[in-house]
Amino acid sequence: MTPESFHEQQRPHCQRQPEGYFAFVPPPLPPALPIDWELAGLLSEADRSVAELSGAGRLLPNPHLLIRPYLRREAVLSSLIEDTYAEVEELLLFDLRPASAPDKPSVREVANHIIALETGLKRLGVLPVSSRLIKELHALLLQTVRGGDSTKTPGEFRRSQNWIGRPGSTLSTATFVPPPPHLLDEALGAWENYFHAESAEPPLVKIALLHYQFEAIHPFLDGNGRIGRLLITLFLCERSILSEPLLYLSSFFERYRDDYYRLLLAVSTQGAWKDWVVYFLTGVRETAKEALENTARLVDLYNHYRKIMAQAKRLPSACAGVLDALFAAPMLSIAQHAQRHDESFQNVAKAVEFWQKHGLVKETTQQKRNRIFVAAPVLEVTRPKPAHPAP
Repeated sequence: MTPESFHEQQRPHCQRQPEGYFAFVPPPLPPALPIDWELAGLLSEADRSVAELSGAGRLLPNPHLLIRPYLRREAVLSSLIEDTYAEVEELLLFDLRPASAPDKPSVREVANHIIALETGLKRLGVLPVSSRLIKELHALLLQTVRGGDSTKTPGEFRRSQNWIGRPGSTLSTATFVPPPPHLLDEALGAWENYFHAESAEPPLVKIALLHYQFEAIHPFLDGNGRIGRLLITLFLCERSILSEPLLYLSSFFERYRDDYYRLLLAVSTQGAWKDWVVYFLTGVRETAKEALENTARLVDLYNHYRKIMAQAKRLPSACAGVLDALFAAPMLSIAQHAQRHDESFQNVAKAVEFWQKHGLVKETTQQKRNRIFVAAPVLEVTRPKPAHPAP
């Protein structure tokens, strides 16, 4: 990376370091963003789509149960952007029986992503989005996985220079070099101040600016993209723009991955803020529409099985609990469910048998003991659909 690869107005931010390499030091937000009717119209459409999704979230019958499939989908697709992939069935099995799950680092990585997302959403009630929270989530993301060793300093901002480029690239040949470590505190402090400040930018534009800035600062040695995308949802929930955490942009970013990276880099090298914001708002609009459709399908499916329960002449006592558990995670062990919910094994077994008869679950292990049941109809609705092949 050299100043020659930057537009004239951006070159002052490409600064030579004492060691001889150049690093990009992004100026504080907000930038001067030209507003025109195209951008205004797109912002209006994105706002309307998010408002409709937020309204639907308020009507969810059991939001604490129906939200988890969205967290799982986001974790899968956000990780896939970084060429890390796990099948949903692998994640479900890992959650159910870690010792029986495939011994694949990618499964643990994506599972950690879910934990970090859930923790971030829970922590919003007691801790604002801050460097402290971000480091806490980063530690969860990298626990016991690739990048989780001490050299990657999980849960700590980097103390050495990193860079982005093709395999084998160096600081001199990198595509992008973020700020040096001694400037991180200042850059992150300005980022955090802007995050919480009252500003003229509409919230959806503001989070587009914040996402770029976080990626440009690149404060960790690993996991920057996943943490940065996670923060989008935390922002929307903290500002009550979403009633429930239903909007995740990784499906759009994964579908248009090349544009995602190209436009982020173009902000740094060319100051192309409008192109990035248009891309981001388009993603919000399209993803919100998709989430609204998926939420409706999930609620319809849930109500369908609730209706079956209401019409049953003899209903096992554990049926409702098993149904809710299957919508949260469509893979179930009778013994584990009985233990977690303080039910007898016999009661849960009768409930599972009831749902087998009504087509909700099928037994997958073909064993007499330690059987696992999968709710294929729920899995089909909630399964991520990547645009790119898994690595």
